[in-house]
Order: sequence, then structure tokens, then C-alpha cells
Amino acid sequence: MVGFMVKSHAEVDAFYNAALANGGTDEGAPGVRPQYGPDWYSAYMRDPAGNKLSVVFNG
Repeated sequence: MVGFMVKSHAEVDAFYNAALANGGTDEGAPGVRPQYGPDWYSAYMRDPAGNKLSVVFNG
């Protein structure tokens, strides 16, 4: 899995939506993941080749 750090919740949402619009599949919609930390907001997807991606904002 490859992860990308971004600067806001909006960037997580935009990355996730762009991935799905371009052939990616959902592996976890954008949202808070308190098990990883109090400010962890992330989304998970797979690209068309099946590689898992994550995009994270950590406050």
C-alpha cells in the first residue's frame, strides 16, 4: 500500500473522488479513523491495477 499525506479533509475527499471517477474502487470511504489518532482522517482505494492507496490528513 502506498500512502499520501495531504493538508486538509477536502484534499482527502477530492483525492478519493478523483480515484473513483478514474476507475479506482472503494476500500474505505473518507472519514475519521480514531484508532490511528485523534486527528486522523483518511480514505482507502484501489487503483485500476489493484494497488491499494491511502490518502491521509493528520491534523
